Amino acid sequence: MTFSVQLFVILLTVGLILTGAEVFVPGGVLGVIGGLALFSAIITGFIAFGPAIGGYLAILIIVLVGVVIALWIKFFPRSSIGKKMTVFKDLATAKGTEAGLNELLGKEGAATSDLRPAGFAVIDGRRVDVVTQGQMISKGKRIRVVEVEGNRVVVTVVENHEATM
Repeated sequence: MTFSVQLFVILLTVGLILTGAEVFVPGGVLGVIGGLALFSAIITGFIAFGPAIGGYLAILIIVLVGVVIALWIKFFPRSSIGKKMTVFKDLATAKGTEAGLNELLGKEGAATSDLRPAGFAVIDGRRVDVVTQGQMISKGKRIRVVEVEGNRVVVTVVENHEATM
């Protein structure tokens, strides 16, 4: 086996693997490198086997890429690596907001971190991620919930009161 035939086989194998991997790895880098390797394999095929066979090899490579991608899509998700990379959970019932935050509206608590303007507070015995209306509130100050919108809990300072922690 001559060097050009070995190079053809290596470029073809690497190109097919990288092109198949592009289906599951976003970004396009693997696909571009795989495409370049396959293009190089076609050129190397013309050099190694002559123009008559090189044309048939080019058509064969194009068909082979389609077959490899189809097989990769069919079998890779069922492999152990594919199962780790694929999300099988149906997120139709998932919720984007934390339950029970609306119940905190109007309640008072204490800032457990400096609110600049976001931070943490304990309200009604519950640790909550909060945000102020733009002002800075020191740790330990008494706060009141003035607005709840989704996961956003807006607080303001309760004047002349120090919280006990």
